[in-house]
Amino acid sequence: MEKYFGEKTPKLGFGLMRLPKTADGGIDIPQTCEMVDLFLAGGQTYFDTAYVYDAGGSEIAARKALVERHPREAFTLATKLNVKANGCTGEASAKQQLATSLERTGAGYFDYYLLHAVGEGNIGLYDEWGIWDFVKEAKAKGLIRHWGFSFHGSTGLLDRLLTEHPDAEFVQLQINYADWENRNVNSRINYETARRHGKSIVVMEPVKGGMLANPPAPVAEVLRAANPAASMASWAIRYAASLDGMLTVLSGMSNVAQMRDNLSFMANFQPLSAQEQAAVARAQKALAAVASIPCTACHYCTEGCPMQIPIPEIFSARNQEMIWAQSERAKRMYQHAVRDRGQASQCIACGQCEGVCPQHIDIIDQLKTCAERYE
Repeated sequence: MEKYFGEKTPKLGFGLMRLPKTADGGIDIPQTCEMVDLFLAGGQTYFDTAYVYDAGGSEIAARKALVERHPREAFTLATKLNVKANGCTGEASAKQQLATSLERTGAGYFDYYLLHAVGEGNIGLYDEWGIWDFVKEAKAKGLIRHWGFSFHGSTGLLDRLLTEHPDAEFVQLQINYADWENRNVNSRINYETARRHGKSIVVMEPVKGGMLANPPAPVAEVLRAANPAASMASWAIRYAASLDGMLTVLSGMSNVAQMRDNLSFMANFQPLSAQEQAAVARAQKALAAVASIPCTACHYCTEGCPMQIPIPEIFSARNQEMIWAQSERAKRMYQHAVRDRGQASQCIACGQCEGVCPQHIDIIDQLKTCAERYE
């Protein structure tokens, strides 16, 4: 097999979902170029994007910052096909995503290609439109090297899919110490199911959308006591990377400082020691006692919102109050979030957001609470 498969030491993956932005909201290509160069110089090679990330801007950034500046053999690139992407109207437009992604990135082929965000809410379309066979045909044509799927569903569905599609080479799962026993995310049991089927794992959301890089004070206190010099993000990423069968652990880095920090502990990765594992267990208990909305700001919920409500930004404001008891700051953040956008009270309870939320958040009820507190 090629790079990664069969390697014993997991690598850091550069997730291109949360790239640095310029003042006008576009992707900061010069800073992204610097981050790409640091990543490759640090011995890492796995880059992850998707057809839907930043409405295609992420794939274009991959071309400008990576593909056009480095030899093709110097890196591996992953992207994804999403049957519920904006503008996807049927089988033909779903399959067209591969050609569009190849054009946007200029990569020639993808080292890893994924069916995106597979779960109960979209599995019917992946099956009905023949997407499983489509990716196998694309591999036979040399357009992709390896294929798998990212998963946000029940353990029963995961077991069925891996039984029906044993040639899937890897599975991308949400794994972090906050969600390890979360019954909505099913990190542990989904991980164990994938390993039982002999699949390599790509880890997404190891820092839970940045939350574990700046965890609540009780959690931070536990980890700082164990190692004052270690960053909070390092604990989360090393926790996931220490599991057996890891192909790569993705980190959606947004600036050069985050890149330097992640490389500082992943360039020469060392698994968590027994003492460090015990510290994480204490941190898990401390985190479980803190109430919050488990939003990772993936923005899947906002793409089809008919009222254009900035749901992740609203939930970020709510978490300011729930986690850090900063009520006035929460109100200011809310007002800024809904400026020229839909307010929480304008939710029409259509449910499309809850149907695509990887965290299975009760979004409609949470928006009602936010409206009551901040409007």
